[in-house]
Formats: sequence, C-alpha cells, structure tokens
Amino acid sequence: MNQILTIVQLVVGILLSAAILLQQKGDGLGAGFGGTGGGIAATKRGVDLFLHRASVILALVFFAIGIVMLFLA
Repeated sequence: MNQILTIVQLVVGILLSAAILLQQKGDGLGAGFGGTGGGIAATKRGVDLFLHRASVILALVFFAIGIVMLFLA
C-alpha cells in the first residue's frame, strides 16, 4: 500500500510541477509562446484558469497523500 501511495505521490508531484511551470506571471499563457502581454491582467480565463485550478487541486492531493503516508508508516 505504501509503495502505491509513493508512486501516486510521485506522479501528482510531476503533474503539479508542470501545472505550476506552465503558468505565466501577469501576461497569461500567450506570453510563454512569444505573444505580447496586454498590460492589464484582470481575470484568469480559459487555459490559465484551468491551470490555476489544477495546481490547487493537485497541491491538495499531494498534501493529503503525504498526511496519509505519515499515518500509515
């Protein structure tokens, strides 16, 4: 059981890292591919919103698996 949780936590950690690294500060996802920023970042939309929510959910799952593994050890 502990090995399965370790593998799941590893996969979640990789996905969390990817979700965080794909987010751009201020300019949105388009700036990562050479686009220019609009100057005003009002709200997250589309892929930016999805990446934000995915990173929050993955962080919570990563933390929860860590707590479960702590109690199973």
